[in-house]
Amino acid sequence: MPEQALCGFGTWRDVRFWVARAMTFNDLSSLSAYLASRRSGKPRDLAGPGPSMAQMTEMVSIAARTPDHGKLAPWRFIIVPDDKRQLLADIITTAYFIEKPDAGRLEIEAQIQFATQAPALIVVMSSPRESKIPLWEQELSAGAACMNLLHAVHALGFVGGWLTTWPAFNDSVRDAFGRPGEKIAGFIFIGTPSRELEERPRPELSEILSVWQG
Repeated sequence: MPEQALCGFGTWRDVRFWVARAMTFNDLSSLSAYLASRRSGKPRDLAGPGPSMAQMTEMVSIAARTPDHGKLAPWRFIIVPDDKRQLLADIITTAYFIEKPDAGRLEIEAQIQFATQAPALIVVMSSPRESKIPLWEQELSAGAACMNLLHAVHALGFVGGWLTTWPAFNDSVRDAFGRPGEKIAGFIFIGTPSRELEERPRPELSEILSVWQG
């Protein structure tokens, strides 16, 4: 729809912005309400309380109900407990120094903050199997598993954030969780928002939806 000015309200884009500001995120009153309001949280803004081990196990059980051509389960979930978060920070900073020996203090502090932010962390691995199912389909399923895990996190009343960044693409960090041939599909950080969630820019439907004309 053209961005025409509306009397007293600015443009349609302005109206959508203010509607988004007023909406309830992760509205669990119904499935459709939740999906229409789903919003991740920034991991650095996630605080306690976090989920218990039993709740994280339930989240993974839900996440595993993911589209999976060939029933291969080409993904794995790894819970990083509280007492291992500093070890993860050590692994990441060591790997970072090896790759970037001239790294400054702020760069290293950023890697430590990454590893230790939010009360809970689940690492999702893309773990493709030998199969006639194309690798691309198996990797898509791993991405779907990450998304499903976020849904499970929100369904249990918490908020999650899915990050990759540098650690997800470093082999030494990957080796802490898996083996060659596997990839880190995502670090899923979980907790309770310490500040109000805010809407992010969303694409116009006209930019992403079309009707095939043959």
